[in-house]
Amino acid sequence: MTTSVANNALDTQPSDVAIAQAHTPEPITTIAERAGIPEEALIPYGHTKAKIDVPRLKELKGSPAQREGRLILVTAMSPTPAGEGKSTVLIGLADAMRQAGHRTMVTLREPSQGPVMGIKGGAAGGGYSQIVPMEDINLHFTGDLHAIAAATNTLAALVDNHIHQGNALDIDPRRISWRRCLDVNDRSLRNIITGLGGPAQGSPREAGFDITAASEIMAILCLATDLEDLKARISRIVIGQNYNLEPVTAGEIGAAGALTALLRDAINPNLVQTLGGTPALVHGGPFANIAHGCNSLIATRTALGLADVVLTEAGFGSDLGAEKFFDIKTRAGALDVAAAVVVATIRSLKFNGGVVRAELQKSNVEALQAGLVNLERHTSNIRKFGVEPIVALNLFSSDSDEEREAMRTWAHDHDVRMVETQVWAHGGKGAIELAEVVLEVAGIGGAMDEVASKKEVSQKTKAQGEHTIYDPSHGTVSTLRTIAREIYGASDVELSLQARKDLAYLKANGWDQLPVCVSKTQYSFSDDHTALGAPEGHTLHVRQLIPRTGAGFVVALTGDVMTLPGLPKAPAAQGIDVDVEGVISGLF
Repeated sequence: MTTSVANNALDTQPSDVAIAQAHTPEPITTIAERAGIPEEALIPYGHTKAKIDVPRLKELKGSPAQREGRLILVTAMSPTPAGEGKSTVLIGLADAMRQAGHRTMVTLREPSQGPVMGIKGGAAGGGYSQIVPMEDINLHFTGDLHAIAAATNTLAALVDNHIHQGNALDIDPRRISWRRCLDVNDRSLRNIITGLGGPAQGSPREAGFDITAASEIMAILCLATDLEDLKARISRIVIGQNYNLEPVTAGEIGAAGALTALLRDAINPNLVQTLGGTPALVHGGPFANIAHGCNSLIATRTALGLADVVLTEAGFGSDLGAEKFFDIKTRAGALDVAAAVVVATIRSLKFNGGVVRAELQKSNVEALQAGLVNLERHTSNIRKFGVEPIVALNLFSSDSDEEREAMRTWAHDHDVRMVETQVWAHGGKGAIELAEVVLEVAGIGGAMDEVASKKEVSQKTKAQGEHTIYDPSHGTVSTLRTIAREIYGASDVELSLQARKDLAYLKANGWDQLPVCVSKTQYSFSDDHTALGAPEGHTLHVRQLIPRTGAGFVVALTGDVMTLPGLPKAPAAQGIDVDVEGVISGLF
């Protein structure tokens, strides 16, 4: 049931940014040609980045797309401070598949500046398994997140201006739910008062900021199918209530056209490349703990029309990003999923088994075995969505032979395919065996031009509800209970007084039959971040239910999760620098 690779020492590896800077990327026109994207559909942003004009691409290539690629999801066990390397494994796996002769593409989320400057660092992979240009991708990239913030804040300004200019819609300032956003971890802006300074400065009211990755505009951009759909979704955004407790929308404010104009270019997917030369679409960036955690549907569909194999990721573990990927994204996009890779590390499993971070380098088979309940829950979750999981064991130099043998025993006993990988040190060469297993599980043979065969499989597996675990028509509470019991191992769901009021508001407006996006800590299957492993029988505490009518789901806030993170005591920003020649250091 397992495949092994040599456990080479990794301690002398250069930094991620040094590896990326030492690499000479291919011209983006070469990458586009490799992906089958005509030059007429390419919008270059310099020599190494470009946007794809999707409508033009469809005109040139035909619609629906000529190819029907297989979609592979990469997820992970519950994240820990030790790090799991999910994006790193995905990128290395894609390079391995392309090196084996398969037409492969990557679809990833755009990094958020907040975590880059905070505690998590960037999201462009690591070691010799990265997407480049790494510095650009982790910082401003093509400006998509700035455009999303501009659209979000423009709507907030239009709402406040409407009230200031006479309030024809009778908007109740006490019941405005639309919040501003920025791509910075700044806890001081979570809750603010606007409009101070007298009548000329607007009407004073309580307000606040979310991080851009948690904004509804981000979710809308990632679920919209084209500009027309984007505008329609923006029109449906609920910004608050009037004095009769009726919802007021962005369409009623007259904001849809302007916001769509701000997002006209941002809706186009971004094309970059891996260190191995694999085309990568990096587009959209909702967090998985406080949003739905998947890259844009447009990027995924575009890649599926160009490649035979498309690898995509969903944020954090199967309980967050993967659940939302299946229950929200595949439902919205009618996507079929051929296989799922669950990334795990021995040190993260030991952390779930009770070992403190400072002791993770030491061999501890007993703690490893105790922490394996976490991985077992994640692989079980994936199977509930009708997809077969493959565990990618991301090796580190501290992993002992005894610990690796314990992993093989676990995989055999639980009938799980497991493959050891070393993509951080070796890039695609470190994922050759993993690629073979994933291709086998996904039903992909050596001849990748058997389009008819793939169509037949796709039609067979794309039945309604194939990759979802609930029917939203049963109501919000039923949906929450299903997610809590089936995915989190909880016994029940408890709504706060505010959440019960929110539920009544949802029902009154017919929104209680929308899918649910649970906002929850990423560190535990419960809403308590200290409950590691695989807790069972707990209660999921829902404190608020927020309708995201433009995105098409309801956000359920649980525990003490925040929609605008703060910076840690020693933020990563303090280690980032740039020299006199403009070379950046300290990014990871």
